[in-house]
Amino acid sequence: MTTLFIRYPAKASIDSGAAQSCPFALVGDGGNLLQQGTAPLGNLGAMVASARRVTLLLAASDVTLLRVKTPPLSATKLKAALPALVEEHVLGDPADCALAAGPADDDGMRTVAVVQRAWLEVLVKALVAQGAHAVTAVPSQLSLPFQPGAVSAALVPGDAGYDLAMRQSQSEGLGMTLPAQPQAALHTVRVLAGEQPVTLYVSAAQKAQFAPLAAEIAHLTLEEDHWAHWIAAARGAGLNLAQGVGDSGAAARAWQRWRWPLRIGVLALLVNVVGVNVEWLRLKAEAKAVNRAMLQTFKSVYPSEPLVVAPQDQMSRNIRLAKANSGEAGGDEFVTLSAAFGEALGVLPRKDIIATLDYKDHALLVKLKPNTVDAAAAQTLRQSLAGRKLEMQEPSPGTWRIAPVGAGAKS
Repeated sequence: MTTLFIRYPAKASIDSGAAQSCPFALVGDGGNLLQQGTAPLGNLGAMVASARRVTLLLAASDVTLLRVKTPPLSATKLKAALPALVEEHVLGDPADCALAAGPADDDGMRTVAVVQRAWLEVLVKALVAQGAHAVTAVPSQLSLPFQPGAVSAALVPGDAGYDLAMRQSQSEGLGMTLPAQPQAALHTVRVLAGEQPVTLYVSAAQKAQFAPLAAEIAHLTLEEDHWAHWIAAARGAGLNLAQGVGDSGAAARAWQRWRWPLRIGVLALLVNVVGVNVEWLRLKAEAKAVNRAMLQTFKSVYPSEPLVVAPQDQMSRNIRLAKANSGEAGGDEFVTLSAAFGEALGVLPRKDIIATLDYKDHALLVKLKPNTVDAAAAQTLRQSLAGRKLEMQEPSPGTWRIAPVGAGAKS
């Protein structure tokens, strides 16, 4: 993922009618510089569309930074209150300006950036039209390195002269357009900085030109301009003038990218819901048909007997009663189970192990005398019962439950 930084020329240079080129830098998430150069904004379409974010560094002369005392307000209420808070500091109607407020200090003072809204909207919409995913606009004066106890400044040449950007503190800065007179420009920088030392960033060509003049001015240091300090400072500026300005196109395009995936997701969900309901209706109809067939079978066998429980349960009970009336004992009756258990006990060396013998839920419940059967004897008896198609469970210590295989425990 990459971020494209663009330093846009001052509005005064654009108003002169000359085609303006913008210095740009494509930067990776780790801060590594991938590409840099200079090109008109309209020629950066491919790079703008491929970057995750576009950060627009606005000329310092086009952005005014105000220090305003604000009451403690939420972000939403502060945004609504900003026009009234800056009204006395702005020429014209605050509604015609784009405003962005920084964090408050201990005294409740905030830095508020002000820029002409119509002009900024043109820039943001131009980037959105080229495919920008997200646009951030930062004042150039806050994109200079912050040096405690010193002033940072930059002189950028343009058609209207020099565009001066100056950072005086963590949250204060200014900008103006100066005539293209090197010596006068350097003295202006020195005067605006007051008594603080100044680090002035200029291009390599300018540095060679300004060096003899700067040597005559006290506490003025020339440094070669490069993208590293602009990028690092811009990321920590804390102000975004493009928020809510001309970004409706980006939001709509972001929604369009998700439109077909969402449609496919809804269609897949609808198909699955319909399929589940169709299968449920089919199984429900099949269950009704099976119940109807069992009821018809029961009525054909027992036409005069009322049905009081499920047909299969009542028929199973009738079959057991019929077998008992004919003298045939069922496999889960007391006589059959106790006889098989007595035969199985023959494999144990000791027979007097039974304390009580009960019959419940078609199973024998045998309570053992203490310390009469060890684990090996119990395993031997279990194998003997398995040969007679009986299984032995131990629901609690010292108690056995003996029932036909597959009968399971019943509550």
